[in-house]
Amino acid sequence: MLTTNKAQLVCQSVIGEITSPLGGVNPYRIDPDGHSDIYPGVGGITYNVRVGDGACGLFADHVEPGVSISNFTKFAGQSGPNQALNIFSCAGNVATVVSGEAKGETGRITGKHGGIDHVLIDFEPEVLDNLVIGDKIQVKGFGTGLQLIDHPDIKVLNLDPALFACLDVKVNNEGSLQVPVTHKVPAKIMGSGIGHTQSNTGDYDIQLFDKPTVAEYGLQSLRLGDFVAIMDADATYGRIYRTGGVVIAVIVHSDCVLAGHGPGAMVVMASKEGKITPIIDPDANLKNYFNRM
Repeated sequence: MLTTNKAQLVCQSVIGEITSPLGGVNPYRIDPDGHSDIYPGVGGITYNVRVGDGACGLFADHVEPGVSISNFTKFAGQSGPNQALNIFSCAGNVATVVSGEAKGETGRITGKHGGIDHVLIDFEPEVLDNLVIGDKIQVKGFGTGLQLIDHPDIKVLNLDPALFACLDVKVNNEGSLQVPVTHKVPAKIMGSGIGHTQSNTGDYDIQLFDKPTVAEYGLQSLRLGDFVAIMDADATYGRIYRTGGVVIAVIVHSDCVLAGHGPGAMVVMASKEGKITPIIDPDANLKNYFNRM
C-alpha cells in the first residue's frame, strides 16, 4: 500500500444542477476537411452513453457521458460556486440527487470538462430515467490535495482516495510507479486545453485527425473512463510538452469534429521526471474501478 495524506484531507459539499444541452443560431460544425453537419454536444442527460462505452465513432461532438452539472448561483467577482464545484469534485466522489423524483439516488463523478466547465456524473440507467434538467445534485468533494508521501515527485489530482486505492498502482525496482492504462498517447497530438495554467479543473483533448498516429497507438478503441498515459508531457501545474514527462489522464468526453479537439483527457497524475511507468491493461477503466469501490 502506498502511503498517502488521506487523513489530512477535507471532505466538503459542492452542488450543481443538471444543465441543458446548448444550441447556436448557426448549429453547424465544420470539420478539418470542410464537411459540416449538426451534432449532439455537451450538457443534459445522455441516456445511452456512459463510462465504459466507446469514445470514438459516435455521431456527436464533445458528448459528455451520463449527467452534466454546473452551479449557476450568481456571485459577484471572478470566483464563485461553479469554480468550487469544478475544483473540488474528484473522480470517484459520491454524488447524491437532492431534488426531484430521483431524490436520494447516488452516482459517482467521472470527470470534468473544461471550457464549458461541467462536472460529469455516472448513474444507473433507471436513475437517469427519473432525472430531469434542473435537478440538483450534491457532491462529497474529497481528494483535493492528495499526496503520495514517499513519492513527492509525482503529483496526484482529481482522484478520490478510495478510487486511487483501486488502481493497483505498484512501485517497481527503480522506484517508479507502475500505473495501469489502456493506451499510450503521444504528446504531439494533444490539442485544446494545452497550456492551461493548472490541472485541477477541466481537461485537454486528444486530436485524432492523423490516421497513421491513431493506427499506431490504437486510439480508435479509446473508451470513456479509460486511464491513458500521455507520453512526453507534464501537467504538474500547467499542461505542457516536456520530453520524458508522463501524465496519466481519464477520458471524460467523446471524440470531436472540430479542429484541435478530440476525446477529453482529465489529468489525474503527473511526473515531470517520468517517474511513472505505464502498464497496458485493457481493464483500466472507471467502470471496472467503480465496481470495486
